[in-house]
Amino acid sequence: MVSDARLVDLLRRHGAKATFSLNPGLYQNNRSFGWLSEGREIWRLGLQELPAVYQGFEICSHSMTHPYLTDLDGSRLDWEIRASRDLLEQLFSRPVTGFCYPFNAYNDPVLSAVRSAGYRWGRGKREGLHRFPPVDPLEFSPTCRVLDPEFWRKYEGAKKTGGGFFFWGHSYELSTEALWDDFERRIERISSDGDTEWSFIGDLFEPPLMPI
Repeated sequence: MVSDARLVDLLRRHGAKATFSLNPGLYQNNRSFGWLSEGREIWRLGLQELPAVYQGFEICSHSMTHPYLTDLDGSRLDWEIRASRDLLEQLFSRPVTGFCYPFNAYNDPVLSAVRSAGYRWGRGKREGLHRFPPVDPLEFSPTCRVLDPEFWRKYEGAKKTGGGFFFWGHSYELSTEALWDDFERRIERISSDGDTEWSFIGDLFEPPLMPI
């Protein structure tokens, strides 16, 4: 998303790390219209500007075209999973080890296809406080959304239980300056917390995996 350019600048100011989930099959050479969200036009970045915008951040595959993977099988399912990684690795000139399931929709055949493709981790769908490492790295579930009204309660809960705090969202959801300001305050507070350390998701799954 074009709004990601603003987001990464904000994250860099506060030394924060983030993992961005991309659908390389949906980008064009130049910036292009994506969809309407609450009456606002959401635009995609141009394909060739992605490496510069996301420089210094982790990239994971979100499939080629963001379909419901549970509706696919065989070669089409494999293409969505494998071709997206191959294109991202070619574009960014670095390994892509993680997968984010479109619409949080997956089942056993999808998990099997992602595992067979060699991904090291996948974003699961059961939000809440979780111990690390997960039983299945391909179902590494987040704690909450960035706009969750109980964000700070869950943050402190994660610290007390000794687990990771994994929040997610989309930059286009920050639809007002007030939301951007609130988001920056959250990032600033986390960055200034001496008991907290930012991490890319992929770094958590470098062997050997140790509880956090």
